[in-house]
Amino acid sequence: MVKDLFERIQKNKGPLGKWASQAEGYYVFPKLEGELGPRMKFQGKDILNWSLNDYLGLANHPEVRKADTDAAIEYGAAYPMGARMMSGHTNYHEQLERELAEFVMKESAYLLNFGYQGIMSTIDALVTRNDVIVYDVDAHACIIDGVRLHSGKRFTYRHNDVESMEKNLERATKLAETTGGGILFITEGVFGMRGQQGKLKEVVAMKKKYNFRLLVDDAHGFGTLGKTGAGAGEEQGVQDGIDVYFSTFAKSMANIGAFIAGDKEVIDYLKYNLRSQMFAKALPMIQTVGSLKRLELLRNSPEIREKLWVNVKALQNGLKEKGFNIGDTNTCITPVYLEGSIPEAMVMVNDLRENYGIFLSIVVYPVIPKGIILLRMIPTASHTLADVEETLTAFEAIREKLENGTYKEIAEKTTVNLDA
Repeated sequence: MVKDLFERIQKNKGPLGKWASQAEGYYVFPKLEGELGPRMKFQGKDILNWSLNDYLGLANHPEVRKADTDAAIEYGAAYPMGARMMSGHTNYHEQLERELAEFVMKESAYLLNFGYQGIMSTIDALVTRNDVIVYDVDAHACIIDGVRLHSGKRFTYRHNDVESMEKNLERATKLAETTGGGILFITEGVFGMRGQQGKLKEVVAMKKKYNFRLLVDDAHGFGTLGKTGAGAGEEQGVQDGIDVYFSTFAKSMANIGAFIAGDKEVIDYLKYNLRSQMFAKALPMIQTVGSLKRLELLRNSPEIREKLWVNVKALQNGLKEKGFNIGDTNTCITPVYLEGSIPEAMVMVNDLRENYGIFLSIVVYPVIPKGIILLRMIPTASHTLADVEETLTAFEAIREKLENGTYKEIAEKTTVNLDA
């Protein structure tokens, strides 16, 4: 007998979906209202927001808002219509690609409509069933999903572990020699959960010993790292060693879209083989023209990035001075690791939002090990040092409540039965 396809869905909502009735609207799918920035509203209350990836504060920069508005007035939301190969190609798309390639010090670039689908499609286009992929076990979901499209062999290495990288490159080399294929090594410029830079310098050095090509997802590094803001490769002095550079516009550019960059021969190949772009409508003119203005500010306003790092250092140094564990982040991403259960974490976040007016992201098991609570903060150029001091004071208060059992006591009294 053939089962009803939806029977599984009705019985199992998934690891996150099973908590929807208790968590939706507050802990997940929260509604932040008001102008994007450090101060917004959540459920009618003013909050200090540490949960936006608007690193450089460009979302509400007056020049950016004007560029977006002017483009919307001139072109509307639909222009251009059709995929770029058919009827959606414009001079502005080409201009943005040229300027992006120059900015990240590559020969050529190609625009992508979305980062997630774009990098999945890039991975799919770069490899055949005879090729081997080597990638970080903690890679972002978009990379994992792209690797899943690969019909050949793949190996994962321990997160940012150079010894494990080399061991798996050795395995990949032996296999590729038998299949007649090549090797694609994938890592991230910045790992978005823990804030660590990928070991790009060490990976590029391995090219002297192993024959592979390197794809780097630099979503969080683009605009924030490096002397000019060109990303983690520039920061580590190995931008030339990255064969295919990827970044999204959803972080420092405060926009929608993404791009890949590399040698012209490779980018030309991808232009004609990226299924997510060949069969999708071109990036609308509002995002395209708006991104040109954002890139101009990235290039010509270093003081914005300098302000970002003033806030980053103030927050991270302040947390460390007060004895908080922020791991080994060496980027803007600021994780705070505490010990506690999922119910305690939920009570803590509720306390932060309702009584201290602070909104941030919370990460618990199964994303991280049981018994650990990760509070993840994104400092931006729009924050102030007063925001930092307010947050440090609140963190000292919630740590005391966590350690003295206040949150555990409240959690035990709640009617919500959560698996700790």
